[in-house]
Amino acid sequence: MTPVRRTVPVAAAAGALVLGVLMPLGLQGTAQAAATPNGGDVIANLFQWNWNSVAAECTGVLGPKGYGAVQVAPPQESISLPGHPWWEVYQPVSYNLNSRMGTDAQFRAMVTACHNAGVKVYADAVINHMAGSNQTSTTGYGGSAFSPSAYSYSAVPYAKSDFHGSPPCPNADLGINDWNNVTQVQECQLLNLEDLNTESDYVRGKIAGYLNTLIGAGVDGFRVDAAKHIAQADMGNIVSRLSDTRWGGRPYVYQEIFPGSGGQLAPAAFEGNGSVLEFTYASKLSQQFNGNIANLKTFGQSWGFEPSDKSAVMVTNHDLERDKTTLTYNDGSKYKLAHVFELAWGYGTPQVYSGFRYNNKDDSPPADGSGFVTDVNCGNNTWTCTDRDQGISNMVGWHNATRGESVANWWDNGGNAIAFSRGSKGWVAINNSGSAVTQTFTTGLAAGTYCDVIHGDLSGSDCTGPTVGVDGSGKATVTVNAGDAVALYTATTGTTSPSPSPSGSTGASPSPSASASASASPGNGTVTEKFNETKTTVTGQNVYLVGSVAQLGSWDPNAAVALSPAGYPVWSGSVQLPANTAFEYKYIVKDAAGNVTWESGANHSANSGATGGTLNDSWGGTTATTGQVTVNFSENKATVYGQNVYLVGSTAQLGSWNPASALPMSSASYPNWTLSLTLPANSAFEYKYVVKDAAGNVTWESGANRSYTTGASGTATLTDSWK
Repeated sequence: MTPVRRTVPVAAAAGALVLGVLMPLGLQGTAQAAATPNGGDVIANLFQWNWNSVAAECTGVLGPKGYGAVQVAPPQESISLPGHPWWEVYQPVSYNLNSRMGTDAQFRAMVTACHNAGVKVYADAVINHMAGSNQTSTTGYGGSAFSPSAYSYSAVPYAKSDFHGSPPCPNADLGINDWNNVTQVQECQLLNLEDLNTESDYVRGKIAGYLNTLIGAGVDGFRVDAAKHIAQADMGNIVSRLSDTRWGGRPYVYQEIFPGSGGQLAPAAFEGNGSVLEFTYASKLSQQFNGNIANLKTFGQSWGFEPSDKSAVMVTNHDLERDKTTLTYNDGSKYKLAHVFELAWGYGTPQVYSGFRYNNKDDSPPADGSGFVTDVNCGNNTWTCTDRDQGISNMVGWHNATRGESVANWWDNGGNAIAFSRGSKGWVAINNSGSAVTQTFTTGLAAGTYCDVIHGDLSGSDCTGPTVGVDGSGKATVTVNAGDAVALYTATTGTTSPSPSPSGSTGASPSPSASASASASPGNGTVTEKFNETKTTVTGQNVYLVGSVAQLGSWDPNAAVALSPAGYPVWSGSVQLPANTAFEYKYIVKDAAGNVTWESGANHSANSGATGGTLNDSWGGTTATTGQVTVNFSENKATVYGQNVYLVGSTAQLGSWNPASALPMSSASYPNWTLSLTLPANSAFEYKYVVKDAAGNVTWESGANRSYTTGASGTATLTDSWK
């Protein structure tokens, strides 16, 4: 529909962590030689991508990542207007398949390519109307003859008698004056668009014939544009005439029904003809990510949504992003995290929206001088290729692996950080706040080593990013950076339990007297002790903490505390210990096979004291007990979609100048990117900011290194601007 539709009432309207068990790459939805559906349900909405680009995306991205379907632009020939606004494709002039997205042959080749990748194709179907009665152009993209002023479309053919006039529209100007009046909404013209007489058997036959042409080309379903403006009985008759799809079964139909009206015009009144686009879901999701995501614990039908099996849900779409009523690509981490939540939560049929950048609401997609859309280039900042984002695209596999599982193990901090599992199949943590969150989470997962699929890809049995160890009780200690997420999920391979006894261990076990010597008085209350261990590992290895008190596992490696590699090669974790208690401890490494390697040398020893503290260690080395200082970093940097700002520096905690280990910053206060870290007191370090794009390219800020020395205690704020 044209953007003016935003005048219709619409219901009112960031970090995450996801983990995945290491599994063979072949389980990740690679393109199949046989043209069979991959079984996924996530829809990639490639808004106004041309047919060649959709075909390439199905083959190179959507199929391998497990997307179940792709939604494509209206395939029929449309009017061609000066400036080629995006909405001209919603003004059909024939049912020929030559459009500004490509030719009939290119469309059919695209469908075949997507099917070969296991991806279904859903077409945007504009069947409520033809072109605008206020248009003077008689030029279409396929060369068909037509005249909007005469209501004449000879290629169909339609004549004036095939359109609603007055009556049945009660208004002489054929406009809609009352959006709650069924007759006006369904018998008058929406924004001057010539409203088809869908009560006519002839018109119904022409519309069904067009949709069956698409089904014959391999199309598997339809997003029905302006379905609210088609009487339910008329739509039901048209759907009844449709053929089964090439892959068998009925075409999937999801209808555009803007909310805001009741009775016969409410979204629920259209469920008999298919699913409905869930606009309320998008607006409510935006409200929470701009407020408090802890509220999402009850997110579902009680919030005013249609039933899950009738809802096609979304973070945004082409109308909503222009109305600015939902999150958009300009919202940085919140936009990404909302997609992570959508894919993890499991309500409705989810969509991932990828469109193009624009300055004015009517702007054309990138096109040649004649209006034909040019090939998509995801690297030149003209398109928003959200479907390719590493964390979002990997969450599609997470979503597929956890379908049918109930939400469990909910955690929130009362604010903007949440975590939950889907049964025992997957776990995700989302931090929509401005500071990192470290927590020992109950994941619901089996013991094993998992790939954080927000930040890494599975390659064979290896993970290209950080991994997380889950212990035998399903717990994992994880740091979720500000405006970020972590996600893990299981598959048929890769889960391994730790070795049941030290018999498979190598290295030095704890000193025999350790348990007895560490039984000091527990004191009063508990304190937080943070442990930082510098240890270089290989893929599949994770570092754990074990010690002489029950909170550290009582020297049992099966009960050891998993540490987080968020600041790799520094592994970190915080433990609540009894105050004023002496204890001993060591670090161990566990690999994917469950083998345990003990750190060499004497046990480390410490006392929790009255306030706790930080213990900084290196593998087999000595312990340095220091105070802690909170340092708030703020960097002012304007970016484009797909770019994010990171902090990197001279210490292990700051990544040792390795951009691969740089710390992601939150865009919640964009263009200020923020990060809060707890650093050792009285310590000097140097640092810089870098920008990474979606392709992994790294841009360093110019000039000399920045430097700072922490004080003895307290909080410091470093306010910088990109140089």
